[in-house]
Amino acid sequence: MQSSHITAIVIVAIVMIASVLRARYTGGRHRHRDGAASLAQDNAEAARLREEMKALKERLAVLERITVEKENSLAHEIERLRDDR
Repeated sequence: MQSSHITAIVIVAIVMIASVLRARYTGGRHRHRDGAASLAQDNAEAARLREEMKALKERLAVLERITVEKENSLAHEIERLRDDR
């Protein structure tokens, strides 16, 4: 191998090791230190999403009811027009 190849391999290895160590040590500290706050935030987000899902289900039920009513009223209107002949 040429010295330039060895140099490139060493640089890549150093960057990889530094990235792993940084992720391991800085990420771990933030998780433990902010764990309770993060958990509370996740719970609040889950509650907000549940409420949003509930509202969306209610809206869907209303839309389904409107659609069914329109189909029934349209069918009745067609039958009424047929009977008028």
